[in-house]
Amino acid sequence: MNATLTPELNAADRCDRCGAQAYVRARLGDGLELHFCAHHGREHLDKLRAVDDVDITDETHRLQEQETPAV
Repeated sequence: MNATLTPELNAADRCDRCGAQAYVRARLGDGLELHFCAHHGREHLDKLRAVDDVDITDETHRLQEQETPAV
């Protein structure tokens, strides 16, 4: 899995299943990319991890980050 400090996925990346903002991306060895929201990512991550040649970016931790209140 890819753990980075700066997000690789942004608001323009949408879930292939429902169209919500994507927080999970799976790049398969044949070049195919799948994007999932947090909900559908949780649903499919175990199956994706079982694939031999896959690079998974999971940024669902961003949903838990605290926002600084505006002054």
